[in-house]
Amino acid sequence: MRWLSFYRDSEDAKGPLAYKNATFGYVVRDGEAEEGVVDAGKRSQFETLKQAIEENALDLIVESCGQNPDFSLGEIIYAPTITQPNKILCIGLNYKAHQEETGRGGEGVPTVFTRFAAAQIGHNQEMLRPKESGALDFEGEIAMIIGKGGRRISKEAAMGHVVGFGIYNDGSVRDYQRHTSQFTPGKNFSATGGFGPWMMSADEIGNLDEMEITTRLNGEVMQNAKAALLVHGFEELIEYCSLFIDLEPGDVIVTGTPAGVGAARDPMVFMKEGDVIEVEVKPIGVLSNRIVDG
Repeated sequence: MRWLSFYRDSEDAKGPLAYKNATFGYVVRDGEAEEGVVDAGKRSQFETLKQAIEENALDLIVESCGQNPDFSLGEIIYAPTITQPNKILCIGLNYKAHQEETGRGGEGVPTVFTRFAAAQIGHNQEMLRPKESGALDFEGEIAMIIGKGGRRISKEAAMGHVVGFGIYNDGSVRDYQRHTSQFTPGKNFSATGGFGPWMMSADEIGNLDEMEITTRLNGEVMQNAKAALLVHGFEELIEYCSLFIDLEPGDVIVTGTPAGVGAARDPMVFMKEGDVIEVEVKPIGVLSNRIVDG
């Protein structure tokens, strides 16, 4: 299944805290060719995808809500896949080639930093290049969504705690990221964290190592790698993160970006107004955002 959060109309999508107005649903086939969305927020007792995950209710929702769509995909406005996660844990420097291009990493344990829900945007929404900087960079990544909480989760048990995977663009304002050794400011400018278009259930992904990230800027391939190249794999990330904090249903672990980021290129390549940045993760789909100054 593909599960998503969305706005029913443009009024719900307005304002910096619009994500609090989102509903959720799942994608179904509408006829021979078109795909539609079942509005599970209207048809079920749950208001958000996170709430449904917390109650382990996804299968029951599909059973009770059925396959008749309420909207076509073209009618909805996408919200961040998980609109209000309790935690967004981002992993830095988690591909060897990215370590080499930046000259950082290799400590033997994951580099972990945080994002905030208020900095996220959905598929097809505008990503803001802040007026304070011209150094907005792209980072295509695989997002892992926690379905079952826990503390001190072993690698062997880790995948039993995952409900699905999505696509993330960890838009990074590089100069603010490098003000100090702490990444937080450069990773949390408003409307820089693209998350969407949906979550694909873990059981439909197939071989997790074969998931393939491709980042395209205005159609040009900038990044490409398979999940098999992660330095710290999905199970290890869950084990490590759950060592220091309880993981909760709906939490998001953003697993790291491959080589090819704009700041590591010569000359550097940063995003500007009018650019379109796409992150494709096979077999999940494509996350697309247009850059605007703001």
